[in-house]
Amino acid sequence: MQNIKTKQPIYIIILLILAGEAVFILPFVLQRIFRPTFLETFNINNENLGYCFSIYGIVALFSYLFGGPLADKFQPKNLIASALILTAIGGLYFATYPDYSNLKILYGYWGFTTIFLFWAAMIKATRIWGGTNKQGMAFGFLDGGRGLVAAAFGSLGVIIFSFFLTSGIEESNLVERQNAFKYVILICSAIVAFIGLLVFFFMKSQESNTNEVSIEKSKLNIEDFKKLLQYKSVWLLMIIILTAYVGYKATDIFTLYTESVMGYDAIKSAKVGTSLLYLRPIIGVSIGLLADRTKASLWLIIGFSLTLISSLVFASGIITDNSTLLFVINILIIAIGIYSCRVLYFATLEEAKIPIALTGTTVGLVSIIGYTPDIFSGPMFGILLDNSNKILGLQHAYMVLAGFTTIGLVASIIFYKINKQR
Repeated sequence: MQNIKTKQPIYIIILLILAGEAVFILPFVLQRIFRPTFLETFNINNENLGYCFSIYGIVALFSYLFGGPLADKFQPKNLIASALILTAIGGLYFATYPDYSNLKILYGYWGFTTIFLFWAAMIKATRIWGGTNKQGMAFGFLDGGRGLVAAAFGSLGVIIFSFFLTSGIEESNLVERQNAFKYVILICSAIVAFIGLLVFFFMKSQESNTNEVSIEKSKLNIEDFKKLLQYKSVWLLMIIILTAYVGYKATDIFTLYTESVMGYDAIKSAKVGTSLLYLRPIIGVSIGLLADRTKASLWLIIGFSLTLISSLVFASGIITDNSTLLFVINILIIAIGIYSCRVLYFATLEEAKIPIALTGTTVGLVSIIGYTPDIFSGPMFGILLDNSNKILGLQHAYMVLAGFTTIGLVASIIFYKINKQR
């Protein structure tokens, strides 16, 4: 077993938490919180937005491949800081309400800044911080903290949006809503850039004391990928991430459900979406600590099981605007299931005995398949949700989620058995 240095300063994980969610606020979180408002102000539908996500995913696909080895050759802090600042610059253009064609180009740009420069660097820095025996805690803190940051951005966004509306949400016109949402985008962009500066000036270089670290400074080649593909766990991890990420992408439709089925207005729907984000830190830390006492893969099985049960309930159509208690219970269950899976899939790298010096390359390799939902889930859910019967469209979307979740559950069980035998 490789020995990874465990005494890392607490402020490093705090900076990673801030950076880890801030970089995705503009491309994803604002749309998750303000989905109905976003579609209206940009004059697009769910399918159009899905194709924007697809452009992002296509660029990200190549970025994962080349960005992984990049994280094994350069210090994470420089890559992370650059990614944040460049993403924030894109936010300035975002606030001008570009037309649909240019919006797709912007999402392609974000696919580069948030993945090529950022993703593997963040995962590697977190793994080093967690050491040999605290991977669950490290990734639990990371994802839980990211949830808290996302919730804070969401709450701030709702406050800003409400403040700049010159009249109530029901009385406001499109121009007023566009103006209010523009300030949400601009202020979030400024905060993202500020976090980038914090990372650059205050995050010190990380080192691990594994004797394999010399590999990090060498030229990486195809042999590294061949070595990793010999691990059965790597193939299973690709499937686990893919299916878990479809679940996470499905959280984008929570606010649509509250509006279409429960009858909430735009601000109340945004508040529900924001409230759910506050569950992520609780789930992240709790599941992470439990995983360190057992196995991360065991809690992946539990997470997929909860997601499957809850998605089938949503798909059944038994929840109506008169079933508030059932809605609250079920949305809490699915949030726990989805966020549990999201917390732990990279915490399994240590369980699978992946060499620390190849962490960045591993993350890039498994992400090529694992994050393909960035390409297909947007159009897939968009086409389903743009059904003339919105409630039926939502039911179909949750049935698709149940199918992916079943595959992830099976892969997690196999992963658990393989590594338990080892």
